[in-house]
Amino acid sequence: MFNNLKYIPYLIIILWFLMALFAPLLDDGVNVVDLDRMLSPPSFSAIFGTDELGRPVFERLLLGAQTSFYVAVSVVIFSFMIGTTIGIFSAYTGGLVDSVITKVIDVFLAFPGLLLAIALAAILGPGIENVVFALVTVGWVGYARLARAQTLSIKHREHIQAARSLGTSTFWILFKHILPLILATLGVEATFGIAGAVISEAGLSFLGLGVQAPDASWGNMIREGTRYLLVAPHLVLFPGVALMLVVLAVNLVGDQWRDYLDVKSKNRN
Repeated sequence: MFNNLKYIPYLIIILWFLMALFAPLLDDGVNVVDLDRMLSPPSFSAIFGTDELGRPVFERLLLGAQTSFYVAVSVVIFSFMIGTTIGIFSAYTGGLVDSVITKVIDVFLAFPGLLLAIALAAILGPGIENVVFALVTVGWVGYARLARAQTLSIKHREHIQAARSLGTSTFWILFKHILPLILATLGVEATFGIAGAVISEAGLSFLGLGVQAPDASWGNMIREGTRYLLVAPHLVLFPGVALMLVVLAVNLVGDQWRDYLDVKSKNRN
């Protein structure tokens, strides 16, 4: 029974993906104001109830899933590309270049990531593109540090030295001989990056620095619902549970992948 439970996080992630996939199919009626149905509890006509403007919470939950999925995937892809490239290049080149890049990474690590993202989002203004830019600005550092550490541990291996002796270009060595060896570890980091991006996007939207009305985000749905928490708790409950389940599922998947790649742990077992 417990072996089957490990697949639940994957099912939650698949459900999150399907919610984001089908969200664009919703018509414009999702944002139509219907004051006669405002703050209605869950019912057959609106399975998750309606919000303070009479809009169906379930459909807006789908739109929020689309927002969180778009931000998470965009942030992880750009952060992965930028951070991995910088980290591999820094470790392989060494010398002054590595020292300068390491100092830059240390400067970014000196600031709390979310606090720096809030400051950037406040300067750039609200909007989903600005949220992605702010989160990428603080997110590449983790990939750069990990890629640098992994590259330092393998750059003196025989096949890499042989490729260098044969006059292989630096670009080819980095992305043909080094990157595939560290890709699995970076993949685990990416799973945690997805969870971090989802919770960061929700936090920025909750503060009014992310997605703006009438567009939906789980963060701004929770913010709007807090004003009616005593009379309509479903406005906070459903987006809050969705946010918790997605972040928990992604983190559990990351833990499973990390344990799977941990050779020492498997040898002990």
